[in-house]
Amino acid sequence: ANILQIRPGQGFGRGGGGPQPPNFKEADLAAIQGQIAGVRAAAPVAQTSVTTVYNASNWKTTLTGTTIDYFKVQQWNVSSGRMWTTAEQTAGKAVCLIGETVQKNLYPSAQPVGSQLRVGNVSCEVIGVLANKGQGGFQDQNDTVMAPIRMVQRRFTGSRDISAITVAVDDAYDTQAIQASITQLLRERRGIEQGEDDNFNIFDTAQISQTLTGTTTILTTVMAAVAAVSLVVGGIGIMNIMLVSV
Repeated sequence: ANILQIRPGQGFGRGGGGPQPPNFKEADLAAIQGQIAGVRAAAPVAQTSVTTVYNASNWKTTLTGTTIDYFKVQQWNVSSGRMWTTAEQTAGKAVCLIGETVQKNLYPSAQPVGSQLRVGNVSCEVIGVLANKGQGGFQDQNDTVMAPIRMVQRRFTGSRDISAITVAVDDAYDTQAIQASITQLLRERRGIEQGEDDNFNIFDTAQISQTLTGTTTILTTVMAAVAAVSLVVGGIGIMNIMLVSV
C-alpha cells in the first residue's frame, strides 16, 4: 500500500505534444534515498521488450533491470532458486529471475533454475523463479524477466538512464508528505522553474487501490440491481404461465 511509482512525463504518457521528457539519473535515485526522510527503500527500473528463447520455445516478454531493493519494495520473493547477490549486481552479471508466465511458456516440463535462457542476443543464467504476483491492472506481473540493472543498461538500453523509480514509504510517515517532498526535490534537480508543469509524475498505489475498490463496489451494486430486476421479471413470467396452465 505504501509504494510510490515515479515516471517521466505527465499521466501515463509523456503529456502534450512536446519533446520526450528526460529519464531519471542514478544521482536522482541517490538523492531520494539520502535526502527524503521516511523512504524505507528505493529502486531503479530500466525496461525493454525482448524475445526469450529456450530450446525450441520462444516467448516475447518484458525485461526489467533493477536492484535487490526492488524486491524489498514490492515484497516479492522467489518460489525456487535464489536472488542475485550484491556482487553479481555490481558486476552486471548475466543472471536473471523469471516470472511464472515465462516459466509456463518456456519450461512446461523442465526445471528452469540453472538453465541458460536466451534473452534477446544475450545468454542469461536463470537463477530463480519469482513467486506468483498476479495481475497489476491490465498487466500480467508474472510475465517478466528480471535482471541486474547494470547488465540491462550495458547490453540492452545502452544508457545509464533510469526509466522509473519505485519507492517504499515507511509506515510511520504520510505518503502524501513524502510525495510532496520528492516532487520538490525532483523539480529542483530537473531544473523546472516556478509556474512550469512537472515533467514527471508520481503514482500513489494506495490511492489507486482505493479508486479501484470504489469502482468495483459500484459495479457490484449495479450488477446486483440488474440481477434483481431480471429475477422479478422472470418470476412474473413464470407466474403468468402457471396461471394460464391452471
